[in-house]
Formats: sequence, C-alpha cells, structure tokens
Amino acid sequence: MIDLINYGFQNSNLFQFMPLFDEIFYVGHDEDQVRQYQAVRENQPCTILSLNFIRNDEKILWDAIEDFIKRSTISATSSVHGAYIFDLLTIDIHKEIKTFKHVELSTLIVNTAIKLSPGQITMIKYSSAYALIQKTVDFDWGKIAFKTAVNVFKDKPDYLDLLIKQLLKDFTFSHDPVILLLNDLSQNPVFDPQNQTQQLRLKQIIADLIPNSMEFVPEVYIQDKNGARELLSGSDLK
Repeated sequence: MIDLINYGFQNSNLFQFMPLFDEIFYVGHDEDQVRQYQAVRENQPCTILSLNFIRNDEKILWDAIEDFIKRSTISATSSVHGAYIFDLLTIDIHKEIKTFKHVELSTLIVNTAIKLSPGQITMIKYSSAYALIQKTVDFDWGKIAFKTAVNVFKDKPDYLDLLIKQLLKDFTFSHDPVILLLNDLSQNPVFDPQNQTQQLRLKQIIADLIPNSMEFVPEVYIQDKNGARELLSGSDLK
C-alpha cells in the first residue's frame, strides 16, 4: 500500500476539514460503497470508514461527472498497453461540473499509466479529483476499468442516521480508534441542525455506539460544503 499523504490526499475534499493524520493508506470498499482506510494519528493507528453520498435530487450532477471521467478513461485506453484499474476516491462535483476537461485528465492518465509495471499502483490528482491507478497485467492492447463509490441518499433528511448504520453494517469493533466519516457531496447538504427529528435520531445512534465500543468510542463526523461536525462532542470543524 502507498501512503496517500505523500500525494496531498489530506488536501482533498474528503479530508480537508478533518484532524491531521501522519499516514493514510487505502484498504478498499465493500458492496455498500463504504471505503476503508488505515491511518496513523499522533502515533496511534486507527481505522477510517468513509461514505461519499449525494442527495437523490442531485444525482444528475454526479451522473454527469461520472460520465466525464469514464470518457477520460475510455479515451486513454487506446494509448496504453495492459490492464489497469482506475479507482476514483473523491472529487468536488460542483467545482468540476463547470471546469472539468476530460482531455486533460485523459492525458494525465496516459502519462502516468505508461510508467507503471504490473502490480504497481500510484495516485493521480487532477484538479479536485483523487484516484488510484494500478496496472494489473501487461499485454499488447489497453484496458482501463473505472471504479468509484458514491451512495445516492434516497431517504428523507430525517433518516440521515441510516448512513451511519450502513458504515457499521459489516464492521467489527477493535481495540484501535475508529473514525466514521459521512462525506456529503450535495450542493444542498442533508445535515440540518434545525431538523429536530434528524438530530434526535443522530443522538440516539451515537448513544448506541458507546456500549459496543472497546477502548475507544468511535468519532463520527458528518462533512459537507459547510464544514464538518463531530457528533459525540458536538464540535464544528471549518
């Protein structure tokens, strides 16, 4: 695994409001779009479970960005040799919908891919997009598999707590600290301090986490364009 700190990943929209880390390694994502990272903060290992999501009524914006990036990977395929995986970790949808140029990203993909040997992996940064690209095998023609993980939130804002449950669905608590990060890509954020039903449900799920914890109670962050807030302490990070 590569340390994503060395590629400026902590400056991405996924981590821009978060506490500083010394190391960040990407582990992978499950079928529910939950991404897992292993990190080190103040010499203490920790697990980060993150979920990028967007409101259902803004899904058309995500679909447009996804199409832009797919076009870039398809365009790059004719100029590379071998099989690659291009895994988009995060992107600022609302910035890129206005400025994204798929030819520029395609060129960057090609210039990066041709330097890789089978088994090698590196990070690509284009504007606000951060992605991992890995070469899996070598052959005479090119193939780039595009992967990403964004959850479309179809419930009412009242039920934002369901996404925290999704983060924890297949997770087993350990003796190391755990950070749960909901990253809202919506222009109109789902988190609403004035929504009493939503806030009560969030408080309840946080209270339910405490008996299941071992040495550390999970830190639960909800992040959007307005900043981030840690639900257990109620502190805001901007």
